Amino acid sequence: MDLMLDGKVALVSGGSKGIGAAISKVLLSEGCNVVIGGRNSENLSKTCQELGSVVQKGRQILSFQGDLTKSNIPKKFITFAIEKFKGLDILINNVGGSIPGGIEEISDENWDNAFQLNLYQAVKCSRFAISEMKKGDGGSILNVASIYGRESRGSMTYNASKAALISFSKALAFETADDNIRVNCIAPGSVIFKGGGWEKKVLSSDDGLKTFIDSDLPLKRFGRPEEIASVAAFMVSPKASLVHGACWNVDGCQSVSNI
Repeated sequence: MDLMLDGKVALVSGGSKGIGAAISKVLLSEGCNVVIGGRNSENLSKTCQELGSVVQKGRQILSFQGDLTKSNIPKKFITFAIEKFKGLDILINNVGGSIPGGIEEISDENWDNAFQLNLYQAVKCSRFAISEMKKGDGGSILNVASIYGRESRGSMTYNASKAALISFSKALAFETADDNIRVNCIAPGSVIFKGGGWEKKVLSSDDGLKTFIDSDLPLKRFGRPEEIASVAAFMVSPKASLVHGACWNVDGCQSVSNI
């Protein structure tokens, strides 16, 4: 299916590995110019090199190194892409992470860090992106949340901050509708990739997390980044023109909520 994305400019935060890299790959294959953001320059360089084979003729993949939880970095990230490609059509807010612990264990600082990582950077990037998108024909913003933002599982900080990200996305969708800027969420289930959290848990587990897989994953396997990426690319494309203010689970029926 042609997603009608040829020539679009897309930013993907957390784009050097896992879900972010997989989304970038699909967008590049559809003819987008893509900027991937990340904190590690070596990982960014490696990913750009690996994805070079799917870059369409006349298009580019560029990287931006920076920690989006720092106050001035989101604006620099957005500005970098605009200056390089003279516009912005798609923003994928993919940065996120988990801080484990219970109410008596997690410090105020770690609560702040969790919300900086899973919510505030997306708020800031969206603010600057929307300002640019309003100058053109609109755009699309996709926030990568989690099924554990829709129902109660996972760590306390992760659950709370991802739920806030979903709520923010819905509110923002109402605000941007008049400007033809679509805002949505995607809520992955447990996704495994090299160097990711689930791989580390599998390797450190005595049974390879067989008990968890059998009890929590109806398909009896983890999700793969490319399975999230194909849905994400569709959601930001003109083919999904009526998908606005939505949060889609992509989890192999791992979640149990009816909503």
